[in-house]
Amino acid sequence: MDYVEEQKGEIEALESIYYGDLQILATEPLHKFSVPIKSEEYDPEIENTGLSCDLVFTYTPKYPEESPEISIENSENFEDQYETELLDFLREQVQENLGMVMIFTLVSSAQEWLNVRFEEVKKTRDEETARKLKEEEEAERKRFEGTRVTVETFLKWKVKFEDETGITKKREISEKEGKKLTGRELFMTDYTLNESDLKFLEDGDAVKVDESLFQDLDDLDLDDEDDEDFDPNNFSDGSTD
Repeated sequence: MDYVEEQKGEIEALESIYYGDLQILATEPLHKFSVPIKSEEYDPEIENTGLSCDLVFTYTPKYPEESPEISIENSENFEDQYETELLDFLREQVQENLGMVMIFTLVSSAQEWLNVRFEEVKKTRDEETARKLKEEEEAERKRFEGTRVTVETFLKWKVKFEDETGITKKREISEKEGKKLTGRELFMTDYTLNESDLKFLEDGDAVKVDESLFQDLDDLDLDDEDDEDFDPNNFSDGSTD
């Protein structure tokens, strides 16, 4: 194989394919050139949109029967491991194409690698955004929901409240003096009242009304207009001029 002729012919083809993008960096002792690649959504004007880099190739004396030298320069939006992963991927492609000119194949494969990798990046970003949104919604829900009240938490609060407001001390004094407590004080000091009310709420029993207690109301004469002797002008509040 005439390696020089193979390399020269490939360079001419690549300059035609990547016209305006391929840059010849050196011709002696061997050709060295770069080809820019980027993912489909890459936009240099928008931060973190897409991936891009320059693939730099250097022919070796027996290329294409041996691997060209490959390096990556001017990478944008690459994670730390991307360059290593891309180079490993390209070396695998080289082994599959030894004996044939392969730069076009390597550039195309690297281009597709960037597209796949950025799709993974977008998926990760979307998942992270969704996770943060869910956390914010959960925090907002908890903020409005507050702490669920149970018999145990209410009684703990009540003990703390009584201690802080002096009700406990007042109850102790009242018990010693035999003083009768007010209704409010009775409620605050009698735990059984709290428990019975909370039990009622937990059971969810509906309030039932005995309608028979109100049946006699129909027999009452409550309409003033039916009283012929009623004269509102003669009504007196008992006061004197």
